[in-house]
Amino acid sequence: MSSQWVFFDLDGTLTQSEEGIWNCARYAAEKMGFPAPTEEALRKWIGPPLIWSFRNLMGMTETQARQAQEFYRERYTTIGKYENRVYPGIRNLLRTLRQSGVQMGVVTGKPEGPTRDILNHFGLLKFFERIACATDGHAEKDRLIRSVAPEGEAEIWMVGDRKFDIEGGIQAGTHTLGVTWGYGSEEELRTAGAERIAHTAREAAEILCPGAEVPKGAFLSMEGLDGSGKSTQIEKLTNKLEQYGFEVVHSREPGGTPIGEKIREILLDRNNAEMTDITEALLYAAGRAQHVREKIRPTVAEGKVLLCDRFLDSSVAYQGGGRQLGVDRVLAINEPAVDGMLPLATVYLDLDHRASLQRRSAASELDRLEMEQEAFHARVEEGYHALIARNPERYVVVDARGDRDEIAKTIAGAVLERLMANEE
Repeated sequence: MSSQWVFFDLDGTLTQSEEGIWNCARYAAEKMGFPAPTEEALRKWIGPPLIWSFRNLMGMTETQARQAQEFYRERYTTIGKYENRVYPGIRNLLRTLRQSGVQMGVVTGKPEGPTRDILNHFGLLKFFERIACATDGHAEKDRLIRSVAPEGEAEIWMVGDRKFDIEGGIQAGTHTLGVTWGYGSEEELRTAGAERIAHTAREAAEILCPGAEVPKGAFLSMEGLDGSGKSTQIEKLTNKLEQYGFEVVHSREPGGTPIGEKIREILLDRNNAEMTDITEALLYAAGRAQHVREKIRPTVAEGKVLLCDRFLDSSVAYQGGGRQLGVDRVLAINEPAVDGMLPLATVYLDLDHRASLQRRSAASELDRLEMEQEAFHARVEEGYHALIARNPERYVVVDARGDRDEIAKTIAGAVLERLMANEE
């Protein structure tokens, strides 16, 4: 074959869109004076054209269905289209196909405006050369596929989660791949005549592009003084990244592995007050060496995002600054441990050491390092600032004194920009 093309359905195949679709269907039903559909009835809405759903699932006339469609789109174009999530593994599926030279498109019963808005919002538009959408009330999948299918000799696949995708692909003369993570059952897809079935995005990649390598993921870290709000912001950032389809794995330092967690116990134990500064620095580096090789590097190799609560920067700030071992000395100790595995981006929650310690003291019992005098914590803060000044492009520095949701929004915007640039 001279080329390979893969066309994807949108709802239920690339994105998990029921929240927005169901909210808009309920909105349209209310505006039309019809009873709100049940969740069981709404499950059948994903896939078919809107007119078909209003007529066959809600019992409207053709005229009523067209009016209901207008009400639906009234809400969908402003709110509903963003009540959406990218399915896990989809980003890596698209990256795998692209790096293997496969050309891709989207075929959907949605209008073109919302379709492009959704793809652009989630950073997926860059993967697709051609997009076919409903026009003038016509959303038949076979007609849409033919409108964008390349002329000449090519291997063409239609990928979707409902019978409408499979039947449309067969009628248009393409190969068909049914996916079970969406809104149609495996039985529905097989009955419709799907040539192949995939249960995960990785399985779909193997069917469409056998033997292709998984694109590398990314390593992110979150830093800040104790009490700066790292735990809260890690949770909020994870939720946002997963909405965009990134598969996130959490870890922490010290810790992250069975060996690292044992080292953590030694480091933070309040009874180990006699530990020397250089012993402390070497223990952190030892745990980090295990962490990089056992967890961080393998997770990134699987195409996932490793989000770590603290990494090398903490050692530089706490041992280099707080313990006064010096930045360069701590970096040298950690060089073989890190082995070049630095984060793509490091979020630093900037908070004055006094305010940070006050927050932390009110939360729970302090550990061995947190019990140090104020001068120690002031040097830690200075250590972070010195490190950021050395390499500002790696950091996302955020004022940690503001509203938690606003902080989270700022962090997510900056981190998503880095991750999407990393996909290029």
